[in-house]
Amino acid sequence: MSKRVILTNLLILASVILLVAIYYAPIWWVSLTAPNYPKESFPDGVRIHFHMNGVFNGCKKVKKREVEEEEALDCVHEMDTINHYVGMYPIASGGVIEKAFSPFLMSMLGVMLLGFACTRPKIRTLIMALGFFAIAVWMSLYWFSKGGLHYQPAGYIEALVKSLGQDKGGESENKAAQAVIQRIKKSVGNEKVDIEEIKKKVRDKQAKSLLEIASSLAQGEKEVEKEEEKLKKDPKLANIQLLKEAFEADQAKKPAGEREEWTGSGRQILHWHYEKSLGRYFNNPAEIKPMAHKMTVAANIVFWGILAAMVLLVWGGRRTGGPIYWLMILVPMALPVIFVIEYSAWLWWYGHTLNSMGAFTVKPFMPTVFGNGKVAQFTTHSYPYWGFFLMLIYSALLALSALLRRKDIREGELSG
Repeated sequence: MSKRVILTNLLILASVILLVAIYYAPIWWVSLTAPNYPKESFPDGVRIHFHMNGVFNGCKKVKKREVEEEEALDCVHEMDTINHYVGMYPIASGGVIEKAFSPFLMSMLGVMLLGFACTRPKIRTLIMALGFFAIAVWMSLYWFSKGGLHYQPAGYIEALVKSLGQDKGGESENKAAQAVIQRIKKSVGNEKVDIEEIKKKVRDKQAKSLLEIASSLAQGEKEVEKEEEKLKKDPKLANIQLLKEAFEADQAKKPAGEREEWTGSGRQILHWHYEKSLGRYFNNPAEIKPMAHKMTVAANIVFWGILAAMVLLVWGGRRTGGPIYWLMILVPMALPVIFVIEYSAWLWWYGHTLNSMGAFTVKPFMPTVFGNGKVAQFTTHSYPYWGFFLMLIYSALLALSALLRRKDIREGELSG
C-alpha cells in the first residue's frame, strides 16, 4: 500500500474510535433560567444534556455554605414539569426511534467506514457482510425477542427509567437496585415467603410447629439477599426490573381482555414507554393512543429500512469508486449535520404539538436551536457540548480521508 493509502486508513481508524466516544458523550445542552431559579441554587439553571441514546440530568449537586444538597436536582423532571404548563410533551417523547436504534446505527456507520478503508473489493464485501450480519442479529434480538431490552446499552435503559420518574434520584449507582429491593421486601413483609400460605397451614394443622414457619422465613431472607446481591452488581438489571414493574402496574389497570404480558422486547417497550411518556401529564387517551401507534409503525419501518440499507451497501460496495462506495463515507461524514437537523425538527415538534390540557394556552412556537431565547419569564439557552465538537473533528478527519481516497482513485492507485 502507498503512504497515502496508509494515511487514509489511519484517519478512518481514528474516526471509528471517535465514533465510539461520540456515542457516550453529551452532544448538546439546554438550560432554562428564571428569577425563581436563583444562581445560588441553580448555577447553570435547569440544565439537561442530550446524548445519542437519551436525555440526562445536567444539574450538579450544589456545594455552598448557604446551600446544602444531599443529591443533585433531577433537572430532566424539573424541565418536564415547567414545560407541561404550556402543554408541551415530556422530553422523553422526542427522538424515540433515534434513541432506540442509535447503537445499531452508530455500529452501522463504523462498519461502513471500515468497508471504505478496505482497498480490495472482495475483502471489503466480506467485512461489510459479516459486520452488517452481526448488527442485524443484534438488532433483531433487541426488537423482537423476549428480554430484548437486555441487548441495549445501560445508558438507554437508565434514561427510560428516569424519564418516568421511577428511580429515587441521587448519585448512588445502586439507587435503582435499592428501589427494587425495597419493593420486594415490602411485598413479602420483609421476607420472600408466602405468609398467607403459612397461616393457612397452621389453621389446617398442616404445619408441624413454629419451626417450619421460622425455616420458611429464613429461606425467604436468603432469597431476598440473593436478589439484593444480583441487583447491586447489575444496575442495568435493576432498571429493567423497574420498567417491568411499571409496565405490569399499567396493565393491571386495563380490562382483562386488553392486558398484555411483559416480554421486554424492544418493540413492546418502545410502544408502551412512548404512550406512557405522552400521557404522563395529559390524561387524553383519544389523542395519545394514535400517536403511539404511528410511532410504533414508523419504528417498524425504520427497522426494515436499516436491513435494506445494509443489503444495498454490501451490494454497492463491490465496486471501488461507485456512488454507493462514496455513500460509505459521505453519510458518516454528515453526522453533525444530521444531528442538528434531527434536533431542530424535534424542537419544532415540541413547540407545534402542544396538548390542549396545558394550564396556559400559548401559540405554537419554535424553541431556540442555538443561542438564547425567551419564553414567558424563562430564558432558554441551547448550545453544543463537547460531544458535538468531537463530531466536528470526526467529520473533518473523514473529509480529509475522502479527499485522499479520491486522489488515489483519480491517479489510478486503486481500481475495482
